[in-house]
Amino acid sequence: MSTQRKTEFVEEELSEQSVHNYLAAHPDFFESHSNLLSSLHLPHASGGAVSLVERQISVLRQKDLKLERQLKELIEVARANDILAAKIHELTLQLLAAGDLHKTIAAIEEAMRSGFGADHAVLVLFGSPEAFEDVDAGRFFRVVKKDDEALKPFGTFLGGTSARCGKIRDSQREFLFQNDAEDIGSAALVPLGEGAEIGFLAVGSVDSDRFHPGMSIDFLTRLGDLVAGSLKRF
Repeated sequence: MSTQRKTEFVEEELSEQSVHNYLAAHPDFFESHSNLLSSLHLPHASGGAVSLVERQISVLRQKDLKLERQLKELIEVARANDILAAKIHELTLQLLAAGDLHKTIAAIEEAMRSGFGADHAVLVLFGSPEAFEDVDAGRFFRVVKKDDEALKPFGTFLGGTSARCGKIRDSQREFLFQNDAEDIGSAALVPLGEGAEIGFLAVGSVDSDRFHPGMSIDFLTRLGDLVAGSLKRF
């Protein structure tokens, strides 16, 4: 007579992933098991133990602080943009009131120095120096022929269509900022007109991080369009 062996039941141990998946699929689990929720404890960063509820509250507080920081950053960016917009508006009014090329260039220089707080700035226009003999803007204003050998280091920029920001070559710094070249940590090159047809504006900063390749160039583009439009009148 044969006897059938009884199958033994082996209880499988739940894995952490199984528990995780179950709780993720049933987010309201602890609502019907509140006694379990209050009895669970997790290690705290300070070394003590806190309940799961307290830990959740702590996590939510951290999220709130992160959102608050992000909101403050957005507010700061918005305020900075408002300030820049006001400065662009003021420069526009000054350029409209300028009756000749000399006053226009003087208004641009003043805006760069005082309005926008540039450490150094240079306006480069393409043309014959003799045609601008009556214009004296000191170190801010430079007139060169577009095929001048000194412009070769700017070939890539002049062949592009947008502003460039970041560190620039020694030859570029020396051409633009001359005696102040060693002070320049970063710079922005802004084309004037399509393909920099009439020249470009260079803004230098002693801060090596002030202008960098990853920054937004929207403001610089608008500034370039405004300056180019005002200069084309003469």
